[in-house]
Amino acid sequence: MSRGRAVLLVANTAAPYSRGLRVARSLAAAGWEVEIAAVSGADVPDEERDGDIVTRRYHPSGPFKRWSGLPPTPKPPTKLLKDLVRRADRGLKAWLWPLHVRGWWRTLRRELPPADLYHAFGILTVPIAVELGAKARRAGRQGIVVYDVIDAILDSNNYANVPPPLLDQYRNKEAGWVRKVDAVVTVNEALADHCETIWPFRERPSVLLNGQERWDPPATRPNLIREAAGLPKERAIVLYLGRLGRERGLEHAAEAVLRLADAALVMLGFPVTKGWDEKLAKQQADPRYAGRYIALPPVHPDEVRIWAASADVSVVAVPANSLNQRLSTPNKFWESLAAGTPVVLGRDLEVMRAMVEADRLGAIADPEDPEDLARALREILEQPRADYDSMRERCLTVSRDRYAWEVVVEPYLALVDRLTTADEGARAA
Repeated sequence: MSRGRAVLLVANTAAPYSRGLRVARSLAAAGWEVEIAAVSGADVPDEERDGDIVTRRYHPSGPFKRWSGLPPTPKPPTKLLKDLVRRADRGLKAWLWPLHVRGWWRTLRRELPPADLYHAFGILTVPIAVELGAKARRAGRQGIVVYDVIDAILDSNNYANVPPPLLDQYRNKEAGWVRKVDAVVTVNEALADHCETIWPFRERPSVLLNGQERWDPPATRPNLIREAAGLPKERAIVLYLGRLGRERGLEHAAEAVLRLADAALVMLGFPVTKGWDEKLAKQQADPRYAGRYIALPPVHPDEVRIWAASADVSVVAVPANSLNQRLSTPNKFWESLAAGTPVVLGRDLEVMRAMVEADRLGAIADPEDPEDLARALREILEQPRADYDSMRERCLTVSRDRYAWEVVVEPYLALVDRLTTADEGARAA
């Protein structure tokens, strides 16, 4: 029997969104009818399925459509009109923040059927989740809203140049939305501490780590990366997982690899910064990086671990120049551990650093110093074979026994049970 209808709100194309997919699968296994409501995109279908889970991508509509990621409306014919529109855009973006998702919100209001549970991934989804939850309750559904604080976005580089008075307005908006949700979850204990500090009127958020499903690697270690990249078997593979762009430490990691005797930086992901495709192509064509700097296309989240297991070491060396980065624990970190691949980690990524040092899962380096990154890479790659194998086994064991998704999702499922049961009791009373 169905527990009810759950909608997971994702303010991107979810093509796919790995955290959202894990939550969706866990809710479906617990008896929920699950829809992932995402944003339409040029290269993705409007609807697709993962077992019983449906992902629907809604097209932005209405007057705010022009600010979405869709093709822009025709440009004004004169420079004067262009300048006027540009100034109006800046004013609207400040006043109606977050402006670029409002066209998507409008379509959700019109087309998304009501639900009993709304799981809102990130700050761009919580306002519409609150609104849809209230509408669902008027329609006779439970309309419970859970805000998933996937990052401290207002304390990130994305908002570093926002004038303080305007940023304070954004913080006040978020606090107002939080007052209206039924529960808050987040990705680690440090972010839970942060949320508890800035929203003292809420109970402490539940923690839902980005742990990966339990996975046992093949008896023979896979060799997918070398085969796909055409690399010789003796060349060490330094893996970067995730989005490619600025402020991800890729330039320094590329230089660090050149300081090793025989290693290649292999990037498994997709560009997100404008112009990064061209930058990748130019760098790959540079003779200095021949066979040492390789970009491969992203793979489905279900396939990441076996590809990561093909690497000798993974690098997570973003510069920690914001609170959001210091407290981050991104999927790439958990995916590397789940694959049994040791990690070279930026020294100021404090949450991940504590985990790596506690269980000796890799090495720590200054992410902006190629020489120090090279030193950390050698520390892993050039240790005695037995010690290297033990490090890989520790990564697997920690991921499987302590941080497996099947373990870390239990408090979240208990929270959902509590919220839905409490709502049913209130209705009965």
